[in-house]
Amino acid sequence: MHFKGIIQFRGAAVKFSGRADFSDVSAGGRREACEKFKGVVRMDRPYIFCHMMTSLDGKIMGSYMETPQGTAAGDVFYSIAFGKDPFYKHQGWLSGRVTTDDNFTFYKRPALVETAPPVPEGDFIARPDFGMFYVSVDPHGKLGWEDATLHYGDTSAHVIEILTGQASGAYKAFLRTLGISYIIAGESELDYALALSKLKRQFHIETLMLGGGGILNWSFLQAGMCDEISIVLAAAADGSPDTPPVFRARTGLSGSRPMGFALKEARVMDGGAVWLRYTVNHR
Repeated sequence: MHFKGIIQFRGAAVKFSGRADFSDVSAGGRREACEKFKGVVRMDRPYIFCHMMTSLDGKIMGSYMETPQGTAAGDVFYSIAFGKDPFYKHQGWLSGRVTTDDNFTFYKRPALVETAPPVPEGDFIARPDFGMFYVSVDPHGKLGWEDATLHYGDTSAHVIEILTGQASGAYKAFLRTLGISYIIAGESELDYALALSKLKRQFHIETLMLGGGGILNWSFLQAGMCDEISIVLAAAADGSPDTPPVFRARTGLSGSRPMGFALKEARVMDGGAVWLRYTVNHR
């Protein structure tokens, strides 16, 4: 896929060049997401970038996605993180329960066997060397999976569930029957730091994509657990008051402390979309 142009911001300077593809990014540039934040990578968690597509009015879902411009932006979004030659070289992506239900499990109920024998304590690691993982934050164990492998376009990923001690033994037995990995992170509330540490140590995930929804994205930012923002801005909007934004605070889960970001790059893409990359100011 070719870009229609590139705009690079370095201080007050703005540079626009002609057509380019990902090959114009040096090998060092492709590794930038991990190498620039070596201090973060050395932490006991993956490097995390939040990659989202939004409308001009900041919505991550809605009828704007059905417009030609929305479709083009969707293709750009996929190619950046998942295509044949993606910019980001990550080992997995993480989403919340609602996002997973909206896109993959479609609100099916899990086929629980309440009389299933007790499962061993702790985590269940089924496919630690699969290479690509889909991580679902599902504290109470609600998602009705049917297979341990998720298919998204031409990408296949092993499913990992992040649970708390509130998930039932029957649900954990259900996951084991399907061969779906799960990790326990917290007893009554989700311990994100513990979850991310386990993802890195047990599944070798060095770089992780954060893919919403808005509440989960903002929770990670407020907790200082997101290092980069990647936004594909579609040249479309629908004005709906009912669709979620890219970030949203929720009482009890995250605060509403304002945050600033440093623009790294902006690229003009196919279909009038713009790809924006920001580093997160953790101060």
